[in-house]
Amino acid sequence: MAETSTQDRFTVLIVGGGAAGITVAAQLKRQRPNLSVAIVEPSTTHAYQPGWTLVGAGVMSLAETLRQEGGLIPDGVTWLRDRVVSFQPDDKTCTLESGRIVEYRRLVVAPGLQLDWNKVEGLAETIGRNGVTSNYSRESCAYTWECIEQLDSGVAIFTQPPMPIKCAGAPQKIVYLASDYWRKEGRLHKTHVEFALAGDVLFGVPYFVPSLQKMVDYYGVDVRYKENLIRVDGAKKEATFQRVGTEETVTRRFDMLHVTPPQSAPDFIKSSPLANAGGWVDVDPATLRHVRYEDIFSLGDAAGTSNAKTAAAARVQAPVVVANLLASLDGRPQTATYDGYGACPLTVAYGKVVLAEFLYGGKPAPSFPYDQRSPSRFAWFLKTQGFPRLYWNLMLRGYDVKVPHKAIETA
Repeated sequence: MAETSTQDRFTVLIVGGGAAGITVAAQLKRQRPNLSVAIVEPSTTHAYQPGWTLVGAGVMSLAETLRQEGGLIPDGVTWLRDRVVSFQPDDKTCTLESGRIVEYRRLVVAPGLQLDWNKVEGLAETIGRNGVTSNYSRESCAYTWECIEQLDSGVAIFTQPPMPIKCAGAPQKIVYLASDYWRKEGRLHKTHVEFALAGDVLFGVPYFVPSLQKMVDYYGVDVRYKENLIRVDGAKKEATFQRVGTEETVTRRFDMLHVTPPQSAPDFIKSSPLANAGGWVDVDPATLRHVRYEDIFSLGDAAGTSNAKTAAAARVQAPVVVANLLASLDGRPQTATYDGYGACPLTVAYGKVVLAEFLYGGKPAPSFPYDQRSPSRFAWFLKTQGFPRLYWNLMLRGYDVKVPHKAIETA
């Protein structure tokens, strides 16, 4: 790993050292070992966030989801342990928090998204205690399992804010796992399980909704559509929801509250010339190149594309960005395209997963020759064993992991 240098100009500057940024850097260096590449990333710890649902369910330890960032930076890539505060795309420069100005020939923007904990009144003050938890937080995902284990009876509320969020299935994955645990322990009949979501459908891809509805019915989950969490009082164990589209609010008591926080593009993206009207990086959905700046690309959660914001999406996006970026450096046509692929392994029980794979427009696109609407032990193995290994050992090391998917027609 190359340490921070005094060099202020790189051929490729990557903003963000998460799944998307590291994968692009590693693929670039595999294809062009002499390419001058730098990653701007302030964090010293890298997290496999898809594992946090399993941490919250007692299946995986938090330590298993974490690695030192420095050990993942590809050889020959300069790590700038700093953060971007502004972009000057007309000058082909970024300004860092330290005041340093870095020039680039090509820019890849992949900082992820931000969790807006403070948009829910009282949440930041009580998260991680008073039975209030979230698998979206490194600090509290282990506490989720503690809450599930200790709840003998009472009311357990799980929330989902308005889209977009990363891994749109995660808010309900933990609903099913908690319910399954309480069922096995003989506590489910004493526990009122609520799933309050701001949307009006259980899942955004209709093809998979009947399978998920069966699990909701099986566990007896009380689904409350168009309810958005706006306030939490941890001491009183009260959660207040606003009915979407109205000024009406309702406050309910809980014994356990699992919160999925509101999410948005990072503030430094929203305020930049790179942003679209929604605050996300304004890219062409197929080529992932910026619609106004030909030397800028974006992928991962910050990209202004309509796909599911998942690690699986970043895995498929990375080779597209790499191919088009290298073509642009060479003056060749940029022909690589992204089809909107995303995957969501929905953990509907311990040992069972509905593996949802889909393209832009919610078109199902399975990778395996079985009906992926059916809960599968094979998909559970992929979720708990296969995908983490693929992530650490192949994806982040720059291997283009091609798992062919094929769109299917639905009635």
